This record gives sequence, C-alpha cells and structure tokens, in this order.
Amino acid sequence: MSGIYIHIPFCKQACHYCDFHFSTQLQRKEEMVTMIITELENRKDYLPKRFTVQTIYFGGGTPSLLNEQEIESIVNAIHKHFSLDLLEFTLEANPDDLEADRLKTFKSLGVDRLSIGIQSFDEHVLRFYNRAHNAEESLKAINTAQKAGFEKLSIDLIYGFPHENHEIWKKDLNLGLMLNPGHISSYALTIEPKTAFGNWLKKGKLKEATEDFQAEQFEMLQEAMAASGYLQYEISNFGKEGQFAIHNTNYWMGLPYLGIGPSAHSFDGKSRGFNVASNALYIKTIKNGESPFQIDDLSKADLINEYILTSLRTIWGCSLEKLKNDFGVSLDEKEISELKNQGMISKKKEIIFLTDKGKLLADSIAASLFI
Repeated sequence: MSGIYIHIPFCKQACHYCDFHFSTQLQRKEEMVTMIITELENRKDYLPKRFTVQTIYFGGGTPSLLNEQEIESIVNAIHKHFSLDLLEFTLEANPDDLEADRLKTFKSLGVDRLSIGIQSFDEHVLRFYNRAHNAEESLKAINTAQKAGFEKLSIDLIYGFPHENHEIWKKDLNLGLMLNPGHISSYALTIEPKTAFGNWLKKGKLKEATEDFQAEQFEMLQEAMAASGYLQYEISNFGKEGQFAIHNTNYWMGLPYLGIGPSAHSFDGKSRGFNVASNALYIKTIKNGESPFQIDDLSKADLINEYILTSLRTIWGCSLEKLKNDFGVSLDEKEISELKNQGMISKKKEIIFLTDKGKLLADSIAASLFI
C-alpha cells in the first residue's frame, strides 16, 4: 500500500499562524498544474513496484482553489502513470469554497473524503487568525457537504487560542460535535517564527497561551471526543468507527508515499526527500528538465527513532517485537519501567502505548526511548 500527496501551494490570503509553503499570488496556478503533471510523469518509478497506490491526498495551501479541469488533469496523470487500487481520495478545502456545485464536481472526480479547515466557529478568533471565511460559511459548508453525500467528512479545529478562560474552546467543541462529522482533527496553536504571529510575539504584540492552558484544553478535547464516540486513534486525530483517515494513518505506519509539488515530502521506505519550497524555483527546475527533489538519506537509527516517534502517537502503539524483528534492537527496559511507574505508558503483549497522561508529553517520551 502506498499513497500520493499533491501539494497545491496557493491560498486566497495568509493565515497569521501558518508556516506551510504557499503563495497568495495565483497568476501561475495554471503553469503550476502543468509542472505537477510533469513531475508525476518524471517520478513514476519512485514508489516500490510491489506497492499499489491506494490513497490520493490533495493538500496545501488550498486545493479547493483549483477548478474542475485542473483537478481532473492531475487525477488523469496519476491514473496514467501509477497502478491504482484506490481506497480513499482526500481533498482539503476551506469553507468558503464549498458551494453545492463545487461539491458535486469534487465527487464526480472521485473525491470521497473532505478535510475542511474550520479552525474555530468564533468570529473574533477567525478574524484574529486572518481566515478567509466566517462562522456562518463554516456551518453552511459542513451541512452542504453532508447533503451532497460526503460520508467521510473531517473538520479541523485549533485549541490554545490565548484567552482568559476556556469558554471559546468549549463552544467550538460543542458545535463541532453537534454537526456530527465522522472525523475531527485538532491541533494546538503554535507560534512559528516566520509567521505574522511570530512577528507579533517578537514585538510584544501577542501573548502566547501557557502550556498549562493548552494542556487543559487538550484534556477537554479528549473527554469530549470520548463521550461522543470518537476514538483518539492518533494524538491529534479522532474518528468514529470506519472513519479513520487512511492516507494519514499510512504515514504513521511507515508506509511509502510520493509527494508532488513545491515543498512536498516523500518516503520510499528507506530514505526521505523533499521538493524545493519555492514556486518559482520549482517551475523553473522542472522546465529545465531537472528535478526539484532532494534526497535525505536515513540511517538505521533514524528509521528506528522515526518508528518509535510515530507509532507511539497512535492507538496501535509501538511494537517491541517489530523493533527486534525488523531492526534487531531492544528498547531500554529500565526506561520503559520508569515510564510505566510514572503513568506515562502502558504495556500489553510486547506493545507499549501512551496513556492519556503520556499523550501530553508524547515527543519527550519518544525521545527518551530513542536509540
């Protein structure tokens, strides 16, 4: 099983928290699509031959900015150059792009999972984030998508907005759950240096939420999801039975994927790599018959530590038997015992799992087990 990720590097406007690669200049959108199609052909042999492509994911940026012909031409190129046995085709979208006609178009092109960037239902918060949509458009988009027959529907919510109490987050959670999507992804607001928020923080114009404040909201998230029948199958992702995101799950399982477009990352099972994070340079490089892709070779220790980091984040846990069989290594039993005694992990049939308490410190726990 493998997947293809298509990075669409365009947005209507820049969200103040976002440090993903994108441009608000849309003049070269058509040319970019042509280069993406060319890269798909150039890299058709990247994925191991034994793996068929079972997931497609259009991310960004804002893939819903593409028109029908642009999406169709990319999809046709994927079908032309790869062996497919599709289980899931995901498209990220902003609420303001999801009119009924657009949804019908997406569905006709094979899209069966929508990931909608809601972030918050609070008008003040949306303006503060510099989102292009308002709360009314969010509600309408979700409702319209459900009516259009999208059974696999995910919404994104951000917690940790700096505020005097948790009332905004409570309302966001309650409204999100009331809309009953099959899947909810939720991430803490992080202030990245090369963003508007990063600049404001540096100048003293923004006060960050404390770690304790964010931790309290994360615990509220866990409790609300569990009470509503959602499984926390990965630290930031909650789904009902049959609604887990297959494409992203495969990332955490260490399966290969091909990333196409500026800044997109790829993994062939042994090494990782990434494309240049510049629209102009990406286009120029491919036009010149060169590759925008740079390989990042991974050592055995890198592969082991990546497995520990990603597997611990999931409901399936980190298999000590897999580490022995695939890599010939054993984790530090003393460290495992210490973490168990601290209530950070549990162990069952040679698999270790993070507890709810441990999920608050996932990265540091994983680092303590690294080879």
